Amino acid sequence: MSVPITSNFNLEEFDWITYENGLNESEKDEIEKFKENYEKTIPNINEYEIHKGFVTYIENKEIIVDFGFKSEGIISLNEFKDDKIPNIGDTIEVMIYKLDYKGECILSYQKAKMLKNWLHINDSYEKGDVILGMVTARTKGGLIVKIFDIECFLPGSHINIKPTRDYDNYVGKTIEVKVVKLNKKTKNVVVSHKILIEQDLEEQKKEIISTLNKGQIVEGTVKNILPYGCFVDLGGIDALIHITDIKWKRIEHPSEEVKLGQVLNCVVLGIDKEKNRVQLGLKQLQKHPWEILDSNLKVGNIITGTVTVLADYGAIVEIIPGVEGLIHTSEMSWDSNLLCARDFLKVGDKVKAVIITLDREERKMYLSIKQLTSDPWNSIQKKYPVGSKQTGIIHSFTNFGVFVELQKDIRGIIYTYDLSWTKKIKHPSEFCNKGDKIDVVVLNLDINARRLNLGHKQLYKNPFEEYENIFTIGSIHKGLVIKKFDKGASIKIENNDKSIEAFAPFRYLETKNKSILKKGDIADFKIMEFNKESKTIIVSHTYTFINKKIKKHKSTFGDFTELTNLKKLIESKSNKKE
Repeated sequence: MSVPITSNFNLEEFDWITYENGLNESEKDEIEKFKENYEKTIPNINEYEIHKGFVTYIENKEIIVDFGFKSEGIISLNEFKDDKIPNIGDTIEVMIYKLDYKGECILSYQKAKMLKNWLHINDSYEKGDVILGMVTARTKGGLIVKIFDIECFLPGSHINIKPTRDYDNYVGKTIEVKVVKLNKKTKNVVVSHKILIEQDLEEQKKEIISTLNKGQIVEGTVKNILPYGCFVDLGGIDALIHITDIKWKRIEHPSEEVKLGQVLNCVVLGIDKEKNRVQLGLKQLQKHPWEILDSNLKVGNIITGTVTVLADYGAIVEIIPGVEGLIHTSEMSWDSNLLCARDFLKVGDKVKAVIITLDREERKMYLSIKQLTSDPWNSIQKKYPVGSKQTGIIHSFTNFGVFVELQKDIRGIIYTYDLSWTKKIKHPSEFCNKGDKIDVVVLNLDINARRLNLGHKQLYKNPFEEYENIFTIGSIHKGLVIKKFDKGASIKIENNDKSIEAFAPFRYLETKNKSILKKGDIADFKIMEFNKESKTIIVSHTYTFINKKIKKHKSTFGDFTELTNLKKLIESKSNKKE
């Protein structure tokens, strides 16, 4: 088999189909085998792949590269404007940028270079390699660093562990960085120099910590002061001295005892090698104050101290710096009504107290103020017998009464219903003020429970005994509407120089013209019910002009009977408390 080739033979115009039609079957098989063997020698070439090739020809605008394909590729000379133009025979890496149906290949040197650089950066990112880059410019918020001919962003916060102000100082210099963020879609790369510094510091910390032992005395410089303590630089590692480990005595802020830049000798209290943390102590270099406390001090001795802490349960008193005692609330006063230490003391007070418990091993001391004096309740029965009249000072209020101080550590209570015979008092502050003097009578005394019940209204005769004869059932009196409620109104009833407060149910406020009395109206009222025990008086304006016989048996006014029963219930409960 042979192809007729002459001197004027043109391969492109040769009719291969007519030629192959003239061949027999064995000749056709031989051609097919030849094609198969030839195609095996041609590499599998795809677009956007990097291949190595050698330069075969260079002309004015193009470079011809043989990279093993069935046809050679073309590269524009413009691709080498920033790089040295290769010579014939040089091996270069190229990317197939375009491959047409005729087998022509357009190659790119720059795209191959760019892809290779991206592969390098991606590999460095995955491995965490340290890369040397060139700072080419400053930009908003940081610097531009060129790595493998690719521009990367170095944020200002990642330049150094300390805040950086002069970015221009880095431009034109090489800097070690590490890729911390890579976005393959947007081709954005973020690098950090700070992370390398931190890694170096962590290594230094580990090295320093490995040389430290608990109880070791070290020297450091105060680097930072915070409300909870201060940080001391031990030459590469910051160690904490907690505020409670600065002085044996209580301090409000570390700045009271240490200053920035001050060099201190400290003792190592704790080491956390996993977190690279060290805890130091300053006070531990001195003897504990309990060790230098007067050895002759014992239970029963009287001491003087300063109140440093107040809480609901008591007060902490500093005897000497570093030695404190507790005065429980129950040991402040013989007054059993003292509920909070703040009612008796305040921070900064100088107090005298007696030692009631002293434990040097546990370093605990309990004190008492009240035991400096005798218990006044031991002689109270003679001084304040039941039925005696006394004068006291209003000390405090509760929702159910008022405390009256008769003398220091002796207080009695007047329940609200024992303040007045006639006034309806919701809260004792409506009747008196703190600090006022008040006359009282002793109603009940319980020495064991340390309880003293007082009364004020008992100093006067019960006016209801007299009123019973003045405001008789069926009698009519002038009255003033002083307050309106949903179920009725409070009426001030007067008779000559006597006046009393009564209640008129809503249905008893109707006038002749079918209107309802308003607050401030003055009208005649008929006494419908008078109960001396419950101090209940029910009146009616309506019955002053309606001729109806009043029954003197048990009242049927349900609106107010409910209020009367409630009042009786409260009084019975109060009597039980007494």
